[in-house]
Amino acid sequence: MSVTLMPPAEARSIAHNPMRANQSRNPSAEVPVSMIERMTLILDAFDASTPTLTLLGLVERTGLPRSTVHRILDQMIKLRWLAHTSGGYRLGMRALELGGLTADHNEIRDAVSPLLHELSQRTGMVGHLAVLDGRDVVYLDKAGGRFAASLPTRLGGRMPAHATGVGKAMLACLEPNIAEAALRTRLPRLTPRTICEPEALSRELQQIRLRQGVAIDREEAVAGIACVAAPLRGRGTAPAALSLSGRADGMSFDRLARVVLEVAHEAGRTLFPRRAHWR
Repeated sequence: MSVTLMPPAEARSIAHNPMRANQSRNPSAEVPVSMIERMTLILDAFDASTPTLTLLGLVERTGLPRSTVHRILDQMIKLRWLAHTSGGYRLGMRALELGGLTADHNEIRDAVSPLLHELSQRTGMVGHLAVLDGRDVVYLDKAGGRFAASLPTRLGGRMPAHATGVGKAMLACLEPNIAEAALRTRLPRLTPRTICEPEALSRELQQIRLRQGVAIDREEAVAGIACVAAPLRGRGTAPAALSLSGRADGMSFDRLARVVLEVAHEAGRTLFPRRAHWR
């Protein structure tokens, strides 16, 4: 079976904003009306590879009318959310200041990142560290070589939880009724293999629970890419999860599951030395 990677532009759009991904597949989808939604679209357009964007670039990435983007940009600059440079627009100091307040996430990243980077180097695969935020995962760290650049993930970026290994690993740690309630509404399909049906997702989460929390993404987020993930937890709900990603045709799921689970346990003991407990 031959597989192909998602085109870079489309992949970046999905990683930035699942809402934008739905709009690209459904031209009739309504453009967000509220100012908060529109500001969020603009902020989500920036990433590590394009920290500066022109007005045209923001229009293309958000799908908003040019006049609307221009008007909102002026307001965001006055409020220090954005700054205007010779090359276009970039994130302003207010975003940086607020980012520094996420102490809990910083604690997780500081404790787990050395283990994640060592794991990525040892296996030659791309490592991710993420937390659950509603129906999405938010990436706290990403480790890997040249291959990492081909994956549509970034620090601070989002992906739909049901389509990712880290997301499914954390969802499986929730009480079943809570997880099912979170996934009850319509879910975006990122690839032909994305599990979107509630009954199928419920069965998938149950299988993950039986595997000590190990979740597998078989080209469900990006065509041609697979991943193995495990949760980091003390007692109860997982606050985060880590994963290894690579090309689907060369993935050894059983071997990687053991490796990822072992490192996840070690990371959990580092985070919760007094209350580490594994189901």
